[in-house]
Amino acid sequence: MALSESSKPVSFERTLASARSTMLFSEVVKLAVDSFRTSKTRFLLTMLGMVIGSASIILVTTLGLTGKQYALDQLTSMGPNKIELQYGGGTVSGPNNTGTPDYMTLDDMNAVLQQVPGIVASSPMLEFHDNVAMGGGVTKATMLLGVSPQYKIVRNLVVVSGRFFDDQDALSHEKVADIVEPFAIALYGSPQAAIGHTISIKGIPFTVIGVFKEAFDTYGLSEISDQTMLVPYPVLRYFTGTNTLKEIFFTMRDSAMVVPASKRILAIIRSRHYAGSVYSAQILTDLLTSAAKIADMLTLVLTLGAGITLIVSGVGIMNSMLANVQSRIKEIGIRKALGATSNEIRLQFLTEAVFLSLSGGLVGTLLGLAIPFTLGLLTPFKIPISSWSAVIALGTSVLVGVLFGTLPANRAARLDPVQTLKYE
Repeated sequence: MALSESSKPVSFERTLASARSTMLFSEVVKLAVDSFRTSKTRFLLTMLGMVIGSASIILVTTLGLTGKQYALDQLTSMGPNKIELQYGGGTVSGPNNTGTPDYMTLDDMNAVLQQVPGIVASSPMLEFHDNVAMGGGVTKATMLLGVSPQYKIVRNLVVVSGRFFDDQDALSHEKVADIVEPFAIALYGSPQAAIGHTISIKGIPFTVIGVFKEAFDTYGLSEISDQTMLVPYPVLRYFTGTNTLKEIFFTMRDSAMVVPASKRILAIIRSRHYAGSVYSAQILTDLLTSAAKIADMLTLVLTLGAGITLIVSGVGIMNSMLANVQSRIKEIGIRKALGATSNEIRLQFLTEAVFLSLSGGLVGTLLGLAIPFTLGLLTPFKIPISSWSAVIALGTSVLVGVLFGTLPANRAARLDPVQTLKYE
């Protein structure tokens, strides 16, 4: 269909305007490059602030993510799917109206195992404190924990030397023990030297068959201390004279089962005990969530701190561009005399400011990404790199160029062409 007479001039004018706009932008870029070549040292020093600021944002974010991943890995190593059932208080009436603690029992653990699917390991824990004879007249204040062989799986323990006692040891009530690594070193000089030694508990000799440690140091925040001995649960019951339990451990097959299983376990235990008794199920899910939130908040605060460097750099860009406008007053006058509009002058200097800022941001971003990437290649550590940190660094660089380049650009656009031509 043929175009109407009225539409042809409009189309021609739009095409002409588009071509002029393309030529204008290419001219702006060329003038910006020429300007940088003229004052290389000044612009490079101005860019340096943007390089440092952009690299800082990426490095701080990477550092925060690495710290977060390390903390989560360490917490997870305690037992990723562990449920720790604890007695928190409450009594049942006894003779003469005396209150008896409503502890859990081994029957409670067996009831849970029968009714809750997905449990792959479980262990009761019976605690006993005593001064233990080490031989040669040496005694040590020691905490004995009576646990099942599956306690090693539940707590994700690492056997440093020897072996962990097994089901056969528990069934035959063998007098064997595994001791924690710091205890073995303090007593015998090394984990290997501890194997085969005898430790006397209430006059009964126990043979050390293994030395263990936690997957990571909990700094005394877990039930395992630096003077801990693990012995088979049926054996320790002889010393306590009771089958009551304050803690029971379970491990689920899958992490998605932990939360619903913990609720089901609590319901079973509460149904088997006095209504006023208090029990709780400790899981790592809540702890991991809290740790992740804290790490994210710290990373955000540190990133904002690094962002201040970009703001300071923006002030440097503004000062540099103001000096640039002052040194090019006569050039501005000549361009206006040849027909350049105020908007074109404004665009010219704003483009130079953004170009300057973005160049520094790009170099800083590449530098910030290269450092953790190189460390990841040269070391065995897994260093997470966030692509968002690069986007934020580059985006902030453009924003800083626009914000701090506006004032010099406006000042250049408002210059009187008559006065600028007279300027010496």
